[in-house]
Amino acid sequence: MSATLDHTMMRVTDLDASLSWYTEYLGYEEVGRREADTFTNVFLQAPGSHDAGAALELTYNHDGRSYTMGDAWGHIAVRVEDVYDAYEELLAQGVEDYRDPESCGGSYAFVRDPDGHEVELVERDYGARWSLDHTMVRVEDAERAIGWYTRKLDYDLVGRSELDTFALYFLRPGDAPREAMTVELTYNYDGRSYEVGDAWGHLAVRTDELNPFWETLMNRGAEDYRDPESCGNQYAFTKDPDGREIEIVRR
Repeated sequence: MSATLDHTMMRVTDLDASLSWYTEYLGYEEVGRREADTFTNVFLQAPGSHDAGAALELTYNHDGRSYTMGDAWGHIAVRVEDVYDAYEELLAQGVEDYRDPESCGGSYAFVRDPDGHEVELVERDYGARWSLDHTMVRVEDAERAIGWYTRKLDYDLVGRSELDTFALYFLRPGDAPREAMTVELTYNYDGRSYEVGDAWGHLAVRTDELNPFWETLMNRGAEDYRDPESCGNQYAFTKDPDGREIEIVRR
């Protein structure tokens, strides 16, 4: 069962501003676009990204709506060689000072895109510069969420960090190269709940065979949300235990 993370979708209120931000500051390249009657999807990737690397999908709805961020989604993270150098470079180009490396213990930092989506800078000695490293989501029940990804998608737990007030768990397919994007599950010990909001859209996983993949998900008890037939047999959607949409795309 192939389920490498294919992309993360975020909704934006000004497509031109968002494209300018990601292309000018992170050097992203447009690798795909879909123009529909009511919306536009644009796919972006860092130059030199691995074949198994994930893309960022920006969705712009033509009706000019605004969005609520919610707190069930956390951030996307991009790879850099040196977090201090990368952060200073972005500030010199005009990116707003948000959370500098010093305030984050020296190993990571955060900036925000024009819609307020947080973008983490993480130091990695692999993968293309600025390529997507992980997408962080917050979960209300860590065991249930980890079980969903391992049982439904055959993911492996490839990293974890147990801290005083929260824990982080990183998952991806066991056969995926390290350049592939991981999903980071953040579990806060205080039992808080979260709102999904609508500024974030979904995570997507890729497969070669859509219908057999979907049948496996259904046999494993995944939610039947939008089946392949309802999506023109081009993609499908299920949901994770916290209500986030997970798209299945054929590649």
